[in-house]
Amino acid sequence: MISYIIRRLIMLIPVLIGMSIITFSVVHAIPGDPARTIVGDKATPAQIQEIRENLGLDKPAYIQYFTYVKDILQGDLGTSLITKQEISKEIKPFLAATTELAVVAMLIAVFFGVNLGILSAWKQNSWFDYTAMLIALIGVSMPIFWLGLMEQWFFAQELDLLPSNGRLDPRMEFDAITNFYSIDAIIQGNWYAFQDVLLHLILPAVALGTIPMAIIARMTRSSMLEVMRSDYIRTARAKGLGEFWVIYKHTLKNAFIPVLTVVGLQLGLLLGGAVLTETIFSWPGVGRYIFDAINARNYPVIQSGILILATIFVLINLIVDLLYAWVDPRIQYGKGE
Repeated sequence: MISYIIRRLIMLIPVLIGMSIITFSVVHAIPGDPARTIVGDKATPAQIQEIRENLGLDKPAYIQYFTYVKDILQGDLGTSLITKQEISKEIKPFLAATTELAVVAMLIAVFFGVNLGILSAWKQNSWFDYTAMLIALIGVSMPIFWLGLMEQWFFAQELDLLPSNGRLDPRMEFDAITNFYSIDAIIQGNWYAFQDVLLHLILPAVALGTIPMAIIARMTRSSMLEVMRSDYIRTARAKGLGEFWVIYKHTLKNAFIPVLTVVGLQLGLLLGGAVLTETIFSWPGVGRYIFDAINARNYPVIQSGILILATIFVLINLIVDLLYAWVDPRIQYGKGE
């Protein structure tokens, strides 16, 4: 297992190098001059040239790339062209906000998606099966921005039950320790703040988790149906085991590997693709952070932000691969896998 993990970590190197090259190339292909964005439209050509020289933008692209890689290897993600702050420090609260939202959204998606898929397979061709799969089809097809706006209109405006934007009531006194507000509230014993954090999470998490929930439900149903036709499932029923134990103990465990794959992929996609949800709900996440950087031609922020998200995505895939062996003991790494 250890040797497998080491090999997978070594394989990260060419993946991240390729990602850095693609990101660098795409970012520098964006129209516009970051030097002009910084100094404004009224700046003189001399002022713009001075900024370009200070930022190294006047050098050839390959020199800029190798300088960027050298800084990354030294743990330096660069400095924001707009705020003049170190990106490694500036991005932490944004990354924490997106992670907190994505994890809650995925918990909702897994809980409802897996159980909908199980019950649909259990009650195959029943009214529940058709209804659940219709809900899953609608969930996959529904645009996130439309669902988010409908949630805000119905639950925030019409019923006034839930807050429509932000992470916390701005009037509340609150100290961010880890920048994970739910954890910070627990650490401080501020249960009123903890309740407010959860209330702010509900609408964006449901909107963000709808598509993964539908995908997980469909995958769970398909995988469950395949396993339920196996001989050992028929044998378990023949021995007199209750249907509940046959479904949840024997069938689900053997059907969960493809579901686990989908969960890992969807979690990685949620971390990097939450920009629509964050925009609609004014959620200060890393998606909004990178989006604003693109508008401002803030090259260092775009490059470092995307590279961080790519690293997280690859690490999530590694963790999922390792979980395979925990779910199915027959899978062993390090023996000619």
